[in-house]
Amino acid sequence: MNPYTSAIIEQVIKKNPEQKEFHQAVQEVFESAEPVIEMHPEFKKSKLLERIAEPERQIIFRVTWQDDKGNIQVNRGFRVEFNSAIGPYKGGLRFHPTVNLGIVKFLGFEQIFKNSLTGLPIGGGKGGSDFDPKGKSESEIMRFCQSFMTELYRHIGMNTDVPAGDIGVGSREIGYLFGQYKRIRNRFEGVLTGKGPEYGGSRMRTEATGYGLVYFLQEMLKALSKSLKGLNVTISGSGNVAIYAAEKVQQFGGNVIAMSDSGGYINDPGGIHLDTIKKIKEVKRGRIEEYIQHHPNAAFSEDWLGIWRLKADIALPCATQNEIDEASARILSDNGILAVAEGANMPTTPEAIDVFLNKKVLFGPGKAANAGGVATSALEMAQNSIRMQWTMEEVDARLKTIMSDIFRQCQQAAEQYGVAGDLVSGANIAGFLKVGRAMLAQGLV
Repeated sequence: MNPYTSAIIEQVIKKNPEQKEFHQAVQEVFESAEPVIEMHPEFKKSKLLERIAEPERQIIFRVTWQDDKGNIQVNRGFRVEFNSAIGPYKGGLRFHPTVNLGIVKFLGFEQIFKNSLTGLPIGGGKGGSDFDPKGKSESEIMRFCQSFMTELYRHIGMNTDVPAGDIGVGSREIGYLFGQYKRIRNRFEGVLTGKGPEYGGSRMRTEATGYGLVYFLQEMLKALSKSLKGLNVTISGSGNVAIYAAEKVQQFGGNVIAMSDSGGYINDPGGIHLDTIKKIKEVKRGRIEEYIQHHPNAAFSEDWLGIWRLKADIALPCATQNEIDEASARILSDNGILAVAEGANMPTTPEAIDVFLNKKVLFGPGKAANAGGVATSALEMAQNSIRMQWTMEEVDARLKTIMSDIFRQCQQAAEQYGVAGDLVSGANIAGFLKVGRAMLAQGLV
């Protein structure tokens, strides 16, 4: 790493102590951007790295609500509006006990470049709360969402900041949030994405991230003259991303042998029965271990990270950040893994990525591979603007084109800047260049 980049990263760490995930995200992008900075001295002169690492706005607020027993509860809400150089802030809301400012900043920073890669006019932002929807009643979740939006509404708008869902925020929560926004503002507008199709949502939004991940994976496999047909696939997680990635893998002839949740993982070598997973997770909101009650030939393990010790051809981490560490990456590589594509945000540690790249394992970084969700959110924004709703086939066709174009951008940027085959660097460079040029064009803002 050159002295200039090192100094900027040290400055970021000093200004944002204890925000380790944010440090990790910044370091990855800035290391990849080094050849860009060398070829474009105007970026250094304008202090582009320093500016892009500092959010345009960071909002922290109190969320007070009442539970079913009449007790007053207090949570903390966040919205980091990171960069609006190419469009209004766009990024999800995460409701989870682990949410803090550092997590939100890491997610928002990643979102800048992910959104840039989609080719659509959306900037980067992220938000959420340390509220945990698990174990809460429908009424408690509604009251929390209404209280959360009572503060958030003043900071968002269809041409300013358009949140979506993330972990802990699905169609139910989006509905409650949208209803409260409409009540307060007396406006029916596309201020949130991930809405139900009955009130302005895009068809296929639920499936988009998982489907897009597999479309990107298909492009990666073409480099090996392979397809998914007949390959064994492990997928961590069992939320929307994991479920619909599994669905698309099966449609392409792949065999999903394992899935997980925070309580453990199931291994069904003959192939996961996805209908059972959907009933457990989408209907009952249950735990994945219930799967073996329906399919006794499958095995369950409480060590959910043990999923990466299974022998497979493809690994799709779709659960949470830093779930694949160096040790797991070595096991996967030794077991003959062909490709890894990230469905979650930053689920692979830097050390693990190095292992994959050194072992010549195809690796698709999250900011490229899982961009299908935000791309479809941007398509929802477009539909809201023109008061139309496209068919599922129309949305799917656009999503396929977007994911194919993202792969092409990553591949070409990697080749142009001397790191051919490194899709991590390619994604960071391609995303960075578009945002950087837009920032320079708009002056010192």
